[in-house]
Amino acid sequence: MFRRHKTNASEHKRNPAVQGSALPVPQNDMRSFFSLSQLVLSAGHLRPPPVLRHSKITYFEVEILDAQSKKQICVVDKIPPSSTLLDVKHKFHKVCPQWYPSRIGLRLERNGSFLRDSVNIKSLAASSIITLYFTDMGQQVSWTTVFLTEYTGPLLIYLLFYLRLSSIYDAKESARSVRHPIVHLACICHCLHYLRHLLETLFVHKISEGHTPLKNLIKNSCHTNRTPPESHGRCLLCFVWKAGGVMQGCTFYWGFTSWIAYYINHPQYTPPSFGNRQVTFAALTFLICEAGSHFINVALVHQNQSGNKASFPSPSINPFTWLFTLVSCPNYTYEIGSWVSFTLMTQTLPVGVFALLMAIQMALWARKKHQLYLKRGTFSRWRKAAMIPFIL
Repeated sequence: MFRRHKTNASEHKRNPAVQGSALPVPQNDMRSFFSLSQLVLSAGHLRPPPVLRHSKITYFEVEILDAQSKKQICVVDKIPPSSTLLDVKHKFHKVCPQWYPSRIGLRLERNGSFLRDSVNIKSLAASSIITLYFTDMGQQVSWTTVFLTEYTGPLLIYLLFYLRLSSIYDAKESARSVRHPIVHLACICHCLHYLRHLLETLFVHKISEGHTPLKNLIKNSCHTNRTPPESHGRCLLCFVWKAGGVMQGCTFYWGFTSWIAYYINHPQYTPPSFGNRQVTFAALTFLICEAGSHFINVALVHQNQSGNKASFPSPSINPFTWLFTLVSCPNYTYEIGSWVSFTLMTQTLPVGVFALLMAIQMALWARKKHQLYLKRGTFSRWRKAAMIPFIL
């Protein structure tokens, strides 16, 4: 009889095949596999990394020709599409240092209008090459210099006549005559008016950073080529009376100041007809109008700085601003009031003529501004006047 031999434990350990098929899978490995599968399922589809596409920028090339001879001056290359005409002028200045940016005038056509510095170069391009015509604008001055010159001129001219120089008046006649107090009062009021404009120009108004040709400072002032900055729309010395053409800017105002000062400071000047009552009333009215003009200008500047230019300024607790409820342009109203009261104070013909011309010009500007406000609908319907309440 054969005997069944028992397999020893040592024999199982020696047989790796039998051992591998008989041992179970450890639980830790099963949990790791389950966690990995859950992670893959929650991640979703695997996406390839995005491909970086490099955008191709098209640069422009600007060819600058002389407007008279059509000869090429230079070529400004590598102009980005986002550049403005001012950027082109700065690069042009690097190539030709004798012409600084404010002196450079560029046009698309030889006889066309000059392009603004803010024009985007891409809007001018019909192809990658842009042809512009150059014109030398001459010596340039800033707008601040223009306004300061216009205000300083009448101030100094009047003082020269007030001193009664021997080259202007007869020395013997000036020594014999005694000045009436109205002469001193008129000098104080006249100087106060222009000193206010000078201080407002320096510390109140935000004037454009642009430039104008030096010849226009004396020849055609600031209104021949462009309108004044918005904050200077009320300034008296910038109002140019147009009668068949533009009157000669600073020459016009300085000439009127000479005419006015000559009469008031003349040794034979006679005081107003109604004496001190007329002078006192006119002087008080003049001071009120000067104060009102200042506070209105401050209100307009604050409105522009707030960035809400579409709305019309509203009156505040300051009583000088209450005129906003009646007229659209109280700044013009106060300016005219100053010169009308100065006319009554001195009772001279030159001041009256000057006040009349300024009133006509300011009325035209006020009506134009009033129509603009009406189109925008920025103020109440009962504010119907432009400059004079219930009349104009």
